[in-house]
Amino acid sequence: MSEPRKPTLIASVQRALRLMEAVASHPSGAPAKLLAREARLPLATTYHLLRTLAHEGYATRLPDGAWVLGDRVETLHGRSRAQRLLAAVRPALIALRDELGAAAYFSMHMDDEIRLIDVADSPRTPRVDLWVGFEDAAHATALGKCVLSQFDDDRRRDYLSRHPLADLTPHTITEPGRLIRSLDSSGGLVLDREEYALGTGCAAVPVMDASGAVLGALAVSCRPGRLPRIERSAHRLRASAESLQRALTLSG
Repeated sequence: MSEPRKPTLIASVQRALRLMEAVASHPSGAPAKLLAREARLPLATTYHLLRTLAHEGYATRLPDGAWVLGDRVETLHGRSRAQRLLAAVRPALIALRDELGAAAYFSMHMDDEIRLIDVADSPRTPRVDLWVGFEDAAHATALGKCVLSQFDDDRRRDYLSRHPLADLTPHTITEPGRLIRSLDSSGGLVLDREEYALGTGCAAVPVMDASGAVLGALAVSCRPGRLPRIERSAHRLRASAESLQRALTLSG
C-alpha cells in the first residue's frame, strides 16, 4: 500500500502566517527584530514580509517603529464571524427543509433591524422571491412578525415608527392596532397568509438565546393550501428552533 501523498505547502505563506501570529501576540506592537526572533525568520525576510503585509493592509508600522496588525485583519475577522454563524445555522435549516418539504429561513434581530440571515431551499422547495427589501417588510412576513411578537410595547412602537406598514398584497395588515392584536394572539406560531406575496404562505417560531431573550425567528414557506399541514407540524419547527439555539450558543 502506497503512503498517502503529503500536501504541497507554500513556505512563503507559512512564514507570513507565522509572522502575523507573532505580530498579533503583541497588542502594543513589537519591533521587527523581536518579531523575526519569535517567528524564527531571518531579519531581511521579516522586513520583506512586513512591507508586503503593510502594502496589502494586513500590518501597520507605528511611528515608533513597532508593528501591529492592519485594518484588513479586522475585516477578515468580521467575515469569519459571519461564516461561523452560517456554519451553525445552515445544517438546521437543511434538516428542516428536508423534513417538512418546504424552504426554511432564519432571521435575526441585529442593530435594531430584523435581518434575513440564511435560506435553505431547493428546486423542489423554492424560496420566496424577496421582491421587497426584507428589512422593510417585517409587518408582512412570518419571520418579521414572529420577532415583533417577542418585543415589549416600547420596542414594537419604536420599530413600527421607523418602518411604515406598506401595502404589499390585498392581505397585508397595514393598521398598527390590528397588527399588534394579531401579534399578541399568535401563541408562538406566527403565520403569513399571502401577506408578503400572493401564492405563498409562511409559518415561523421564535429562536431565543440562553437567557430567554429573542435572537430571531425560524420559518418555512409553502403554498397557502399547505399551511394547515405546517401548523400541525409546529412541534417540529419548535424542536428545530431549540436545536438552532443550542448550535448558536456553542458557536458563540
